[in-house]
Amino acid sequence: MKVTEIEGISEYKLDNGCKVLLFPDPSKPVVTVNVTIFVGSRHEGYGEAGMAHLLEHMLFKGTPSHPEIPKLLQDHGARFNGTTWTDRTNYYETLPASDENLEFALRLEADRLVNSTIKGEDLASEMSVVRSEFESGENDPSRILMQRMQSAAYEWHNYGKSTIGNRSDIERVPVVNLRRFYKKYYRPDNVLVTVAGQFDPDKALEYLQKYFGSLETPDTPIDRTYTVEPPQDGERTVVLRRVGDVQWVGAVYHIPAGSHEEYAAAKVLSYVLGDEPSGRLYKSLVETEKASNVYSFGFSFHDPGLTMALAEVPKDKDIEVARQQLLLTMEHGFEEEPVTEEEVERARQQLLKSRELEAADSDRLAVSLSNWAAQGDWRLYFLFRDRLEALTAADVQAVAVKYLTRNNRTTGLFIPSDEAQRITIPEAPDLNALLADYKGRETIQAGEAFDTSPLAIDQRTEHGELTDTVEYAFLPKKTRGASVNLMLTLRYGTPESLQPRVIAADVLPQLMARGTESLDYQQYQDKVAKLRAQISLSGTTGLLQVSVKTNREQLSEVLDLLTEVIRKPRLDADELDVLKRQTITGLESQLSEPQALAPISTRRALTPYPKTDVRYRPTLEEEIAMYKDLKIDEVRELYNDFVSSQSTELAVVGDFDPELIKSKLKPALEGWKSDHPYVRIDRPAHPDLPGEVKTINTPDKANAVYYAGQQYVMSDTDPDYTAMVMGNYVLGAGALSSRLGDRVRQQEGLSYGIRSGFSVSTKDDRGEFTIFAITNPNNKDKLMTVIREEIDKILADGITDEELAKAKEGYLQRESVRRSDDSYIASQLVLNMFTDRTMAFTDQQEKKIAAVTKDQVNAALKKYIDPERLIISVAGDFKVKE
Repeated sequence: MKVTEIEGISEYKLDNGCKVLLFPDPSKPVVTVNVTIFVGSRHEGYGEAGMAHLLEHMLFKGTPSHPEIPKLLQDHGARFNGTTWTDRTNYYETLPASDENLEFALRLEADRLVNSTIKGEDLASEMSVVRSEFESGENDPSRILMQRMQSAAYEWHNYGKSTIGNRSDIERVPVVNLRRFYKKYYRPDNVLVTVAGQFDPDKALEYLQKYFGSLETPDTPIDRTYTVEPPQDGERTVVLRRVGDVQWVGAVYHIPAGSHEEYAAAKVLSYVLGDEPSGRLYKSLVETEKASNVYSFGFSFHDPGLTMALAEVPKDKDIEVARQQLLLTMEHGFEEEPVTEEEVERARQQLLKSRELEAADSDRLAVSLSNWAAQGDWRLYFLFRDRLEALTAADVQAVAVKYLTRNNRTTGLFIPSDEAQRITIPEAPDLNALLADYKGRETIQAGEAFDTSPLAIDQRTEHGELTDTVEYAFLPKKTRGASVNLMLTLRYGTPESLQPRVIAADVLPQLMARGTESLDYQQYQDKVAKLRAQISLSGTTGLLQVSVKTNREQLSEVLDLLTEVIRKPRLDADELDVLKRQTITGLESQLSEPQALAPISTRRALTPYPKTDVRYRPTLEEEIAMYKDLKIDEVRELYNDFVSSQSTELAVVGDFDPELIKSKLKPALEGWKSDHPYVRIDRPAHPDLPGEVKTINTPDKANAVYYAGQQYVMSDTDPDYTAMVMGNYVLGAGALSSRLGDRVRQQEGLSYGIRSGFSVSTKDDRGEFTIFAITNPNNKDKLMTVIREEIDKILADGITDEELAKAKEGYLQRESVRRSDDSYIASQLVLNMFTDRTMAFTDQQEKKIAAVTKDQVNAALKKYIDPERLIISVAGDFKVKE
């Protein structure tokens, strides 16, 4: 039965209570199925902390009809995952659009909703995996501080419990309790099934009725939560002491639920405080050098939630000074300087920009709708927008004065209170009454049904030269929301001339994104937000890359702004100082982090260049020293003397007029020259390096990291290339459904995350094979043994015909899904121009993938992978005793 329709999204309700959202979007040849179960950490009882999240993991273990769910999803080319949060658990997969794949996804999700085999032996292994994920989070001091503050802020409500759970509950939960939890909440009248993308709505409803509509709803209704957190009657404090190199200070305050009319103002307030560079906390802490970075969040929950602010404070700064300034800004700053309309408008534009970008991507929107549905009703997604647009400075000021008060605060220090003060937080409103007559707005413009096969992309792409040094590739097409993606690359310098300018080259893209000659950093940010665009600058030594995402209506103005960014950057000395502080603080925070140290150690070993070589990989300590020594004149000199359009590629994909692009960018790029020539930095393979194991001890870190690598002389035209791609896919690139994933995670429960990688650099004839895993430090030796056993096994016995067939299918479908992303297509077009190729090369590669044989794969694996020559780095607290 159809319930309602809002802006192109239709809601249905099946007879058994199952709710359905259908959101057709023909612009991409993919379909997303998102199943939201309305159970999260809020619903957990005593001894059940983390149970909703643990159950999410268990539902990938299979059912009698679908025994190997990750493998089945991989075989269908799906991009899939599951996530758990305070108010919901969701499972989603994005697949190549077809009736067969849609039916498969709905059949699988309906099956595991009620028929999952929750076995004791599976729980034993998966418990270790979840513990590994738990320990990974324990490595991050800022994340743990956030958890501690949230826990202290909630005395009774379950929002005080982390979704990841409590270690003892994770380790000790009886399987019968987990099954009981599953049976209680996983039922058709407690789910929302969202189908988004390219599909036939009538077919979807047919499949939904067939698979979900046939499920039986239990007679016993679900008990709804009813705990209300009482008003806080005094400030609370929490202190966290762990090994680390950077200080953090934070504060949290209770705010209304996401459905409450005041939440929009609370969300805008978090931007007014934490935005960079306009935010009040940024100005009072970062610009005054009391902190390196500030962050502010306004969490939207089903029940009253929190707004949170954090400041990252360098070790050589006084954290007490930062704490006092943070609290002074939040609790007294609005008395002296009330919220302005300019601040509200800036935050509004940023939020609306994010929404528009999200709305143009149907699978992202599907996940967002599920989050609002978990707060009470999916239509809150639109009501929040309406409230946001209607906000005034007075509304935000009222919320700031009402909720940012001492007795409603939790921080890291204790301060006595002279008198009791309680702030009552409103409960969530009656949504039936609130949304009864809500109609929404007109549906966003849909895109065309686009063929993402390589040859079809080639046929649609216009190639040419904008100038004698600028190549272009244009792919105009109708897109959802008339979106446009642009990528521009500028190549400059030589290995010799860039060697003393490596850090300047790293900083240059970031500094160029902080204003132009006519716009300071704040004005530039405001203009980008007003244009609802994304302009991202990145790069490495000798390469400057600009990525733009906008829409047809704003494209002309965005191109004008882009021209200013690349031709007239401000390169401000004060902004460089801020960037340096932020970067140095970030690097200092990695000095004891296993996830930074292990990869750096292996990568340094794989690139054995002297310090006088532009390709030298510095240590973290060396990099910190280089940033400290960097001067603004070095960055300006690099831009003025080196950057030009002498070797440039431009790719544009989406709803645009090619003539507009040419008319705007040709004058900007034509005649832009440098006295320094461009010579690419070669990075050849080092195939003869001896194997070794490097052990790095990082005290007080609950998670260890394993990172291994080796290199080969190989390009993507090598006869063995496609065989190695498939061999690596079977070994460890196929997510959970791989040799390493099955053994290390699924069977042994040693790691939450393990994967292998294989890539080549065509210009350098360099192939690189890597393995990454996290584990408990006490399991380091066992992890290394198991990984070695799986490598030895695949080299000795090879892969099977069935593994190869599934790997081919999964890999090719995954590539098809990747090409449904216009920004990915733009990046591929740029790469093709740089390598003098077209998408026909991609088509040939995929044909080679389809044709490669088991014998060829096994021969390539034996030829190249040598476990004795792996350079392995392991980092963690290896003195920990269980």
